[in-house]
Amino acid sequence: MKRKPYPSDLNEAEWQIIQASIPPAKHGGRPRKVEIREVVNAILYLLRSGCSWDMLPHDFPPPDTVYYYFKQWRDGKIFETMNTMLREKLRVASGRNKQPSAAILDSQSVKTTETRGERGFDAGKKVTGRKRHILVDTMGLLLAIIVHGADIQDRDGAKRVLEQARLSFTRLKLIWADGGYAGKLVDWVHECCQWVLEIIKRNQDVKGFQVLPRRWVVERTFAWLGRYRRLSKDFEEKTATSEAMVYLAMVHIMTRRLAKIPESKMVI
Repeated sequence: MKRKPYPSDLNEAEWQIIQASIPPAKHGGRPRKVEIREVVNAILYLLRSGCSWDMLPHDFPPPDTVYYYFKQWRDGKIFETMNTMLREKLRVASGRNKQPSAAILDSQSVKTTETRGERGFDAGKKVTGRKRHILVDTMGLLLAIIVHGADIQDRDGAKRVLEQARLSFTRLKLIWADGGYAGKLVDWVHECCQWVLEIIKRNQDVKGFQVLPRRWVVERTFAWLGRYRRLSKDFEEKTATSEAMVYLAMVHIMTRRLAKIPESKMVI
């Protein structure tokens, strides 16, 4: 009997979009018996609901099986590859070049739990945990992410994520960031990446909340990620798992958008 769907499940159109990105079963050995679409749905359920692996509902494949596939796909950077493929399709469907020419940089400090792993204390935000350093395009779509201890300064964390992006985005020319990245990083970005790092500062004459030009785009991306309760804190032992969870959240978001767009507009 077919189970009742969960809100996080992929519908048929969404599954068709990402199905080709799922690695096929290995040749030889015991044939794959698990329904791989249900494995993906189980991981998405965990990501969206915030439950632990051993608390996955019983109508999904066994938790050990689901985690096995997640670990294989994490280590093979499958979620990162999916993110790239879907981002390019969504940009083209929106009438843009698949490669961005401008991006926005920012970080988010999140608490960790008792799970062991890298962590630190962010003195500015009074948070013990990790930072998610992300680079997004002008649509708010994820270009790169690095997760590190919260004690690492923004300027140093930014170098890690920009070094990761440097070889992948050949059209990139301009990056916007807030005042926390001002100073020597501007020169470093120009010398090492041949990009312009433009600092967008608050107007000190205006009190209270301000919507800063361009900067709101990356804040909106963090808000999108906030819908996934597994990302409310960093529950993961390895930072690679934390990064994979963020990539998967963006994959889920973009898959749902693309499923609503006529296929003719998604040809690259």
